[in-house]
Amino acid sequence: MIAGRYRLEREIGRGGSGTVHLGHDEVLGRAVAIKRIGVMPGSEAQHLERAAREARLAAALNHPNVVSVFDLVAEGDVHWLVMEYVDGDPLSDLVRRSGPLEATEAAALLAQVADALADAHEAGIVHRDVKPSNILVAAGVAKLNDFGIARASDDASLTQTGLVTGSPAYLAPEVASGSSATPASDVWSLGATLHHAVTGRPPYEVGDNLIGALYKIVHEDPPRLPEDHPLAGLLTVMMHRDPEHRWSMRRVRDELARVARGQRSTALAAPATPTPSSYATGVMASVPDEPATTRQQPRGRTWAWVAAAAVLAVAAVVTAYVWAGRGGTPEASSDVGTPSGGTSATSGTTTPADPPLSAEDTRAQMDAFITSYIATVTTDPRAAFEQLTPDFQAESGNYGGYISWWKKVRTAQLTEVSSDPSDLTVAYTVDYVMKSGQRTTDRIRLQLQRLDDGYLIAGEG
Repeated sequence: MIAGRYRLEREIGRGGSGTVHLGHDEVLGRAVAIKRIGVMPGSEAQHLERAAREARLAAALNHPNVVSVFDLVAEGDVHWLVMEYVDGDPLSDLVRRSGPLEATEAAALLAQVADALADAHEAGIVHRDVKPSNILVAAGVAKLNDFGIARASDDASLTQTGLVTGSPAYLAPEVASGSSATPASDVWSLGATLHHAVTGRPPYEVGDNLIGALYKIVHEDPPRLPEDHPLAGLLTVMMHRDPEHRWSMRRVRDELARVARGQRSTALAAPATPTPSSYATGVMASVPDEPATTRQQPRGRTWAWVAAAAVLAVAAVVTAYVWAGRGGTPEASSDVGTPSGGTSATSGTTTPADPPLSAEDTRAQMDAFITSYIATVTTDPRAAFEQLTPDFQAESGNYGGYISWWKKVRTAQLTEVSSDPSDLTVAYTVDYVMKSGQRTTDRIRLQLQRLDDGYLIAGEG
């Protein structure tokens, strides 16, 4: 018995932030879901803070399509979050078991979630982890779960950039690049959830390649439904690259309800748009054609690889996931009342008091450095050149020699990267499309040099 009131019956879920049990409230005589907080050694404070935040925000909403939080109690050294028990399945399990949903069914379920999110946004709350596994479905009713990483508008952490929370496959581009989440970010994530519901798969496959997935989200056009799909137009305005051009959540809710009634959507399908400069960390693009010159190459072909503005944003993303991963897995969910419960990662700020970076942390930063360079080097070669050490600038023929080769490249795409923290070397494979139309692939090895919290390119390894 917990707090003299809640009786545990059986475990129904398990995740990084704790186990979830079916319980019974002996005072009110109802079934409840009870989550034990903090199962990892040393993680109690972090998870307790998250649970308290979830309780406050969920209680503040009091919406029929939000999983209610009833209580947060302490029993000795253990804390328990007492929640509404939903006798249903996560949307992700429903789709996995039954296949893609029809447009009207998906619209009916997500319209309910959109209504809950619209109320949350009006209350100044951004959920930040909208995804299929955080939507519980029971008898046609959808309930949004897990406000553990949500933030209210008066929360100082909402304004901190470089902190990434949520599940990678459903992150909005601006969040994946390190900016703070906004109501528009929730709109994108709900759109990504809509895509999953009607196609049977997430919009981006993550797997073990987190860096690659984040790169695609930030730099590539979002996925689209066939133009004749009833939800194609709505998905276009929900997963718009520019947050300012996404529809509001209330407008999305009304449009979903319209489709659920069998009416034609008013949103028009359109191609994806380029990454806007307001949050871009770099886009592979052409540089103006210039007369060809001969590049000075000290040792055959010397490649000067550098990261400009993108380095800070992408490195922040990867570092945030590295630190968050120390307390749990980034993509786990914390579904309540289902066997697939887990926890969504939260990320903390790296401060001078944090311990030194491990080899894995350093490797992630080095990978991010090269990945972000490949995304930006063709767009701002001057800034890229400034990221070489002075010796390597001279070895590359100074800026004239450097640009004489890069101006011939239309796009460069990283296909594999392997960093070695022990000697700060990076080996990677890159595919080029030249302005002549020629396609080539090369394997490169570079020597990096630390500079404060970042890196410079010191030469070929």
